[in-house]
Amino acid sequence: MADPVVIELANRLAEDCLKVQDETGADRLFMEVGDVLGASSQTLEEAFMTAVRTRMANDKARAFLARKLKEHRATVGTPGGTAG
Repeated sequence: MADPVVIELANRLAEDCLKVQDETGADRLFMEVGDVLGASSQTLEEAFMTAVRTRMANDKARAFLARKLKEHRATVGTPGGTAG
């Protein structure tokens, strides 16, 4: 198991990186940051990449669920939907 300090650093760096990525539109920035980290700490690089990928996966899954719910509501005309 990784050192809790490494995990904390990786999580904070992942959050910051994704914010910069969103603002700049550089959707592969996390790969560049990973390369920079890998040059000096493979442990931090791996923790960072895991943190980024899990956050990106979470965001995609949440967007998918929101889209599915919106489609469902539009179809059945429940509150928040456009049908009815």
